[in-house]
Amino acid sequence: MNILVKILLSSIAVIIASYLLPGVYVDDFITAVIVAVLLALLNASVKPLLVLLTIPLTVFTLGLFLLVINALIILIADAIVPGFEVHGFWWALIFSLLLSLINALLSDISKEGQK
Repeated sequence: MNILVKILLSSIAVIIASYLLPGVYVDDFITAVIVAVLLALLNASVKPLLVLLTIPLTVFTLGLFLLVINALIILIADAIVPGFEVHGFWWALIFSLLLSLINALLSDISKEGQK
């Protein structure tokens, strides 16, 4: 049940971030759910491989290259999911930062409601 709540919160975060950013478009809530599930799968499978392959570059940039990896994961999701559009690398980078912030806020709010 906990995973369903996380996917729902991530879907809401995708919708909110797409409303706030003009360079990101999501068709509807079902598309946002698909994007949230795909991002979770990509973060669990592809991202560790990319991080491992780019360790020297990540160390050289003091970890800032991880932001680039996050943006690339967003662009991969953009290429796979119809109805989800990100207009370029910089929008993907801003979207990933905003999505992380919104997810953290929603997660904190949901934990307060459980107390």
